Amino acid sequence: MTNILTVDNSSPTGIIHSVETCGTVDGPGIRFVVFTKGCPLRCLYCHNPDCRHFEDGKTVTVDELIIEIEKYRSYFEYSGGGVTVTGGEPLMQPDFVEAIFKQCQSRGIHTALDTSGYVNLNTAKPVLEYTDLVLLDIKSFDETIYHKLTSVSLEPTLIFARYLAQINKPTWIRFVLVPNLTDSEHNVRGLAEFISHFKNVKKVEVLPFHKMGEYKWETLGYDYQLKNTEPPSPELITKTINIFKSYGLQVQ
Repeated sequence: MTNILTVDNSSPTGIIHSVETCGTVDGPGIRFVVFTKGCPLRCLYCHNPDCRHFEDGKTVTVDELIIEIEKYRSYFEYSGGGVTVTGGEPLMQPDFVEAIFKQCQSRGIHTALDTSGYVNLNTAKPVLEYTDLVLLDIKSFDETIYHKLTSVSLEPTLIFARYLAQINKPTWIRFVLVPNLTDSEHNVRGLAEFISHFKNVKKVEVLPFHKMGEYKWETLGYDYQLKNTEPPSPELITKTINIFKSYGLQVQ
C-alpha cells in the first residue's frame, strides 16, 4: 500500500489509513482503493482492525487523492476499473467520500463504495448520488448472529439495502462465510431470500473466512476470538454458493 503524506488545505479533507494503487478485489477491474479510518462495527473477523479509530490516521485532501488517482487512470480505462473507498466504514466521513466521488465522476472515473450499510440513511443519500456501485457487506441475516459478530444492530443495514433497491443503485452483496458462525443454512437462506427480490443486486460474493488479519489484532493488543476457527471447506463454500444460486442470484 502507498501512503499519502502531504496536505493541501485548499480542498475538503478526510482521515485515511492508506491507499492501494492497483486493487483487484474491491469492485470491477483494476482499482485505486482508499482505506478510510473509523468504523462503528467490531467484526470478529475484521482484517483491518487498525482502521477502527481515527487516531494515527493521515489527514489528506480530496485534491491530493485526485492527483494520485489520475496517475493510474490508464489502468482503470484498460481494465474497466475505477476508484473504491472502503475502510473502516467510509460513511463515517460522508462529506469526504462524496467529494472524492464527485470529482471522480466529473472525470469519467467509475466509483464504488464498500460499506456495511450501518449508517443513518439521510447521511448516506448525498454520497450515493455520486456512487456508481455499492459493495454492501451483509455480515449475517440472523439478528442474533449479526450482533454477536459486529456488536451492532442489523436493522440499519436492511434499511440501507432496501433504499438501494428503491433507487435501483447497482449493488454487489458481500457475505463472509465463517464456519460455526455465519454458515448455518437458515442464515444463508434468509439473506438469499431477502436480496432475491432486489433487481439492483448484480451479484453475490461469497468470501471464505481467513485469518490474514490476526497478526494485526495481536499487534494492537485486541482479543482475536476466532483463532481456533478454520477457513470453510470447499464443500461448505459450494453448498453456500448453491443456496444463493437457488434463489436466482448470480454468485462469485
